[in-house]
Amino acid sequence: MSSSRIEYSEKYADEENEYRHVILPKELAKTLPKTRLLSENEWRSIGVQQSRGWQHYAIHRPEPHILLFRRPLGTDPQTGAVDPELKRMALEEYKGQFGLRG
Repeated sequence: MSSSRIEYSEKYADEENEYRHVILPKELAKTLPKTRLLSENEWRSIGVQQSRGWQHYAIHRPEPHILLFRRPLGTDPQTGAVDPELKRMALEEYKGQFGLRG
């Protein structure tokens, strides 16, 4: 399966995590398990390409070809581990976008 047909959303965030969704070709999605989440090895093996630390966290039943991913704010994209300084900076950015303080 060509990974060029896989579409990626922009990242979005809340105070705890950053999120993105990945849209698979529907014919590819039909071959995936319908009742459980995919492991990192499974989603990488079908051609999903993204930095480390992402977790498939939910199944969107109305549109099972859309995979929902999240990772904690401050995740180092090379190691997949949360870096406290990156987390602090990401949280400041999030709060700044919405005019939040504290």
